[in-house]
Amino acid sequence: MSLRQLKRWYYGITASNTVASAYYLNYLFFFLHDRFGFGNRGNLLVAALHGATYIFAAWFGGRFAERRGYLTSLAAGFAGLAVCTLVGFFLDSAAGQVLILVPYTVVLLFTWPALEALVIEHESPARVPHMVGLYNLTWSLSVAVAYFTGGRLYDALGRGAIFLVPAVIFSLQFGVAMWLRRRAAMVAIPRAITAEIHLPELGAAAAGVSPQAFLRLAWIANPFAYMAMYTVLAVMPDLARRLGLSPTRVGLFCSVWFFSRVVAFGGLWAWTGWHYRFRWMVLAFITIIGSFASILLAPSLTVMVLAQVFFGLSAGLIYYSSLFYAMDVGDAKGEHGGLHEAAIGIGICAGPAIGALSLQLWPSAPRANAFAVSGLLVGGLATLLITWYQARRGHPKT
Repeated sequence: MSLRQLKRWYYGITASNTVASAYYLNYLFFFLHDRFGFGNRGNLLVAALHGATYIFAAWFGGRFAERRGYLTSLAAGFAGLAVCTLVGFFLDSAAGQVLILVPYTVVLLFTWPALEALVIEHESPARVPHMVGLYNLTWSLSVAVAYFTGGRLYDALGRGAIFLVPAVIFSLQFGVAMWLRRRAAMVAIPRAITAEIHLPELGAAAAGVSPQAFLRLAWIANPFAYMAMYTVLAVMPDLARRLGLSPTRVGLFCSVWFFSRVVAFGGLWAWTGWHYRFRWMVLAFITIIGSFASILLAPSLTVMVLAQVFFGLSAGLIYYSSLFYAMDVGDAKGEHGGLHEAAIGIGICAGPAIGALSLQLWPSAPRANAFAVSGLLVGGLATLLITWYQARRGHPKT
């Protein structure tokens, strides 16, 4: 087996892992709503718990992958995921379902930092952007397809779609990871590329601030984008009820932003004019605030679908910025992949937590979560602008 063939297997695992985890995580909110009567506050608290666990699990998962080996980390993660989803199928209490989410999140983070590292491992600096772009397209298209098909699957199989289908996929992935461990040990690795030195691209010099400042900006923006995304996912069952959508129709009409993000990833991969251009990041941040509020407050299905288009495009640019600047400024493997995921966890936790708190404080205002998280996003925009201003003041004129 060649290195290129190995990489194709890694991308295949990325796709299948995304589909399985999306079936479980995204439609768990519908299961909790339908089976145990969870409303917006309950689902937001579950999302916040997932995010809080995600932060520390990502840091630990990145370190584990770096020290024990990426494929070892994958095998451990897939085995744990299969066990957690299988156990979840037999749990018939709300407390049990919430508790099993914690170990699930921990072992999930044995997979993502390792996969991010594997797709760029042993690649020359010149090829890393290509490999990362392909990685983004792979996972984003997979999660879009999973959300699109998951509603129909949930209507047909019920809890089996959330637990048993992912458990089968995770079990198969465990077998593949163990097989790849043996095959990878026999693959010849090019040595010449390890001596290459990577420097930030030339456009960074004309940006007016240091490349490291763009990395800081992206790491500020990305958690805020995830605050918006996971708030939307957590309240989707209630939003679907309000708009009269079955899970099947949710898959059809509420997966628009996932596909829009795929389009964004493809465009940003092909067009590099956004690199080291702060105006694109600001535009994306402003757009995600407006589209987020429009989705949660949508008076009709048409408005919600249209808002999703802009939501996905802006979320795509913000996420891609985080990975690109990390890749262009420094090392983006191993522990760094864990830090990238940990920043995502902060967003997954903070947005839903603020949304749940707002509903607790103002129970008579069912849309309080939309206004509270929107206010949080506005605060994020202010932080972004202040950081940019300070970076420009501290950057030496040339």
